[in-house]
Amino acid sequence: MVARRLIYYIATSLDGFIAHSDGTWDGFVMDGPHTDEYLATLRTYSAVVMGRATYEIAPKMGVADPYPWMETFVFSRNMKPVGHPNVRVVREDAEGFVADLKRRPADDGSTAPIYLAGGGAFAASMFAADLVDEVMVKLNPFLMGEGIRVTARLGSMAPLRLVETKDYGNGVLLLRYVPMRQEVPTSFPPL
Repeated sequence: MVARRLIYYIATSLDGFIAHSDGTWDGFVMDGPHTDEYLATLRTYSAVVMGRATYEIAPKMGVADPYPWMETFVFSRNMKPVGHPNVRVVREDAEGFVADLKRRPADDGSTAPIYLAGGGAFAASMFAADLVDEVMVKLNPFLMGEGIRVTARLGSMAPLRLVETKDYGNGVLLLRYVPMRQEVPTSFPPL
């Protein structure tokens, strides 16, 4: 059985922050070929998993379902259901739920990947459970100084192997990694 891959696709500052402490993103390069490519890549995913803090950004912007073409799973022990049929609040064990999600085919029967959105504590829990299959980092050309890190404290190292890079010519680099525990896949979708 071929499992779906969990891909952590994240934009970060050079010093490893994905947002300012208040959740804003000023400083990131928002326009350019890297944005177009990111949006096109998102269309290839079948599901998205995220923590409550990441999801809550969307309703503040008036959006109940930020990824309407994907199954959306928000992990929170105390968040109320959001009232949208495509957004499911999951209160059970996140690691076990995501492991099961990876083992079953997408709604269309495919093995389309699962998008790990956001960062911080939820991303750290996915790394700690050894569930992340690929990391794609859009490295932005600035130092933030402080803010929300790519992951919260992991507790142990998560060694990665760089398998591909792409320079967009606007200061943004895409770095593609796989965990050292796995073989480098023979083919990736093109960057």
